[in-house]
Amino acid sequence: MIRLVAALLIVGSALSVSAVAGDVHSIAQAVDEHYNHLRSLQAEFTEEYRGAGMERTESGTLWLSKSGLKKPGKMRWEYRSPREKLFVSDGTSAWFYVPGDRQARKTDARKLDDIRSPLAFLLGKSKLEKELQGLSLAPDVAPRAAGDVVLRGVPQAMADRVSEILLEITPGHQIARIVINEVDGSTPSTALATRRRM
Repeated sequence: MIRLVAALLIVGSALSVSAVAGDVHSIAQAVDEHYNHLRSLQAEFTEEYRGAGMERTESGTLWLSKSGLKKPGKMRWEYRSPREKLFVSDGTSAWFYVPGDRQARKTDARKLDDIRSPLAFLLGKSKLEKELQGLSLAPDVAPRAAGDVVLRGVPQAMADRVSEILLEITPGHQIARIVINEVDGSTPSTALATRRRM
């Protein structure tokens, strides 16, 4: 009898692990499907940064758009609070402008290494399971909204400085929040709200 119960528990555990893997796969596919069919996206955002002995919260409006089938996406971040600034990328170059500084800084978009980079693939040919190694559910992380689920994975392109990325996914398969846990202990996060898709 004890062996039968133990065998049933082992089979039940294996089935539940398989079901969780299936859930992660189906969630990732649904998110990919949602974003890969968008031509553009507009959302209000809130960025929070904690690390290196400081905390900062900024907010504004984000626009993402596809440039074409093979070209990288375009991004525009208009920060309103606490200080106005503008970040724009055409997929090749990126510009950062702070009105008070009266000058724009330009850099090669391929060299970008900041919180905006993980959002860029959302308007490309996204494949979460390919982009994030070890993609799995994060039951230890509470979602901000009821009904959302949180996934975790390690971005292949940033694995040297990012220990994991958490993605909060809505029931409509939209990314509501991205939390980046960096290896140095800092934690930038971006929450998206009031989306308009095209």
